[in-house]
Amino acid sequence: MTSRADLARAFVDQTAWAGAAITPLAGDASNRKYFRLLSSQGTPAVLMDADPAKGEDVRPFLHVAKHLSSIGLSAPQILAEDQPNGFLLLEDLGDDLFARVVLKEPSLEAPMYEAATDALIALHAASPADGLKAYNPEVMARMAALAWHWYRTGLLGADPAREAAFQAAFQSLLEAHVPDTPVMILRDYHAENLLWLPDRNGPAKAGQLDFQDAMLGHPAYDLVSLLEDARRDVPYEIMQGMISRYCGATETNTGHFLLAYHLLGAQRNLRILGVFARLSMLGGKPHYVDLIPRVWAHLMNDLKHPVLAGIAPLIRAELPEPTPANLQKLKDLCGTVQAP
Repeated sequence: MTSRADLARAFVDQTAWAGAAITPLAGDASNRKYFRLLSSQGTPAVLMDADPAKGEDVRPFLHVAKHLSSIGLSAPQILAEDQPNGFLLLEDLGDDLFARVVLKEPSLEAPMYEAATDALIALHAASPADGLKAYNPEVMARMAALAWHWYRTGLLGADPAREAAFQAAFQSLLEAHVPDTPVMILRDYHAENLLWLPDRNGPAKAGQLDFQDAMLGHPAYDLVSLLEDARRDVPYEIMQGMISRYCGATETNTGHFLLAYHLLGAQRNLRILGVFARLSMLGGKPHYVDLIPRVWAHLMNDLKHPVLAGIAPLIRAELPEPTPANLQKLKDLCGTVQAP
């Protein structure tokens, strides 16, 4: 059987990057891998390796990338593709992830977040890409219940009845307040998936990465993802400023938006608790456990909003706090759970 390395080499050698060294880049939580190439003329490109045998599919990435580019946002241009084998050759947008740039140049934090917020404003003003599924209350409640299915189970043991009861209650809450899915949401919109491109204009300064899971959803969802970042602390004044910026540009009532913002924030943070526990227990990636305290802090803050008053006591009572002992327990379970 031909190896992935041989297939990648054969694909690259059909392009202007033939013979180029294939140097690994940092990956993400998925099974996708990324590599940097330099052509003989020194032109960089990025190779995406999305192995179909591991459940990956490049078609959603292609579809969304072309849509984002068509509305003036900075998704990587597609330089070459091999859909059957799961390879894409992409424009190299560089290494200046927001999270890295702000460490070196803190004065750029506000301009970067402004560009990222403006990109969402532009995205929501445009018609969504065709064929996207809806991130509706039923789906969101099921995703929020991952906190029970993985995080709570890892610490206290499985309890399907409690999980089902939470899911039903939370779905009702979502249906009452955020039933509509009018805009395209990218769903993993944060400082390690955005690149700073200062030579471009307006919202194009925010380079887009990792958007293949786009769906139809609520306008507040990606702004919550950006500002309640699991990987870094966003200053309060930036959070408030970006909410005001978005509401002002879209003529949205701030009070109504904040209701949706905190409800969707709770949904998203519950989902991430479950995903990070799963990545350790099933995926053998214990470093994600170290991010759980920040996610928990975001969740506790969201639960303070009155819209969550009816369900907040249930969440606080049933989900254990991420104490050092509990975090270590999730790490001790690293790689011990078999895939269903």
